[in-house]
Amino acid sequence: MESLFANLAIGFGAAVTPENLFYCLVGVIMGTLVGVLPGLGPLATIAMLLPATYKMSDPTTALIMLAGIYYGAQYGGSTTAILVNLPGETSSVVTTLDGYQMARRGRAGAALATSAIGSFFAGTVATFLLAWFAPPLAELAFKFGPAEYFSLMVLGLIAAVVLAHGSVVKALAMVVFGLLLGMIGTDVNSGVSRFSFEVPELSDGIDFVVVAMGMFGFAEIILNLEQREHREVFTSKIGRLMPTRDEFKRILMPIIRGTGMGSLLGILPGGGAVLASFSSYAIEKKLSKNPGEFGKGAIEGVAGPEAANNAGAQTSFIPMLTLGIPTTPVMALMVAAMMIHNIQPGPQVMTSNPTLFWGLICSMWIGNVMLVILNLPMIGIWIKLLTVPYRVLYPAILMFCVIGAYSTNNNVFDVFMTIPFAILGYVFKKLECEPAPLLLGFVLGKLMEEYLRRAMTISRGDPMVFVQRPLSLGLLIAAAILLAIVFLPAISKKREEAFAESD
Repeated sequence: MESLFANLAIGFGAAVTPENLFYCLVGVIMGTLVGVLPGLGPLATIAMLLPATYKMSDPTTALIMLAGIYYGAQYGGSTTAILVNLPGETSSVVTTLDGYQMARRGRAGAALATSAIGSFFAGTVATFLLAWFAPPLAELAFKFGPAEYFSLMVLGLIAAVVLAHGSVVKALAMVVFGLLLGMIGTDVNSGVSRFSFEVPELSDGIDFVVVAMGMFGFAEIILNLEQREHREVFTSKIGRLMPTRDEFKRILMPIIRGTGMGSLLGILPGGGAVLASFSSYAIEKKLSKNPGEFGKGAIEGVAGPEAANNAGAQTSFIPMLTLGIPTTPVMALMVAAMMIHNIQPGPQVMTSNPTLFWGLICSMWIGNVMLVILNLPMIGIWIKLLTVPYRVLYPAILMFCVIGAYSTNNNVFDVFMTIPFAILGYVFKKLECEPAPLLLGFVLGKLMEEYLRRAMTISRGDPMVFVQRPLSLGLLIAAAILLAIVFLPAISKKREEAFAESD
């Protein structure tokens, strides 16, 4: 306990510097803005702003800002979900079910306040859990050798496939495609150029920002342009801002349960905030004495999922910070940000750079305080933003995306490379192939290859090293069991039915 408080003291010392506080504020405001505007999302925004972090001398500052965008988007997504019936963030889809109905009944203010209270409580608990569990997990990670890391990444990718929506075969295909994309470029060991087709610009491989921006930024804009724009914004029916005493009693347990559910599911690869919010809603509906109210304006249907998605968003940092394994596409971008600043993700970050590690964790709590203070008074501003036509917003977003793609390497080739990935992202969405597993495969592919080669070198070419080491064998067995379960006909059918319903 003493060491925990000592570590938190280091973290707050780093997080409360004027520069870090400023960029934390910038991150959470930008994240809220991203969440409020449907169709953009934190993934595309972080990809767009990743090049901007090059200019920051301190990597802690860069990560604090990018993290603020991510969990800030969880707050902002609920505003559009409640007021416009459009989820600004994927994890806010569930909030539309009851939040919008509350707005229609003149209780938009109570719904927004419930969302803010639940998110703040969940964020505070998740930050504490992150600080509590990170050191023992990092200590365990030091026992991992190359074989264990390879097996862990296999488990991570399989879990991402299992937790992806829709067809398992399509999700597996996306992971494999991502792994193949990661192989493009010069082989580190032999120096031979692979799959570059004698194009000099491809000798260093495809830039991560290019893939993320094309498949998530540009493709998302193209898809949104297909939608007919019709928005009914409740500008005059916000009503009383704080919930009544009876409503406070009703939301207390859903917030606690949602926080627990989100904290647990956020650690799982591919799960994060989205899975947590859906699971929380299902639990609250089952536990409710009046399940018929759900979908008609039940305040529990806002409290539970909003707490769950915020807790899930923040605990998803645990595997990324302690093991160097990104569990979601956004965490993959965070890993890329660390690599940009010459920081090798993994357990050594805690010992080699404790200021960065604990500063980032403590900044999350500070960011949550900022979000509560800022969000409720600024509801009027967000409402006005919601009335801005998309035909005005999208050209501006495209312009920033192009600037971001160019400024990564100051290379026009990168801008042109976003075009095929934008087309691919659009086609994949139309074919109901989720692009998130591809991004995880692309990021983990190079690391997997490196650990595979190290393990094979140590074992002198004996592949049995992966099953002879107990920890590595356990991880591979877990991956095999997950894959076997998800291919069971009953589960496979249920997944596809759920995916069809969500669409």
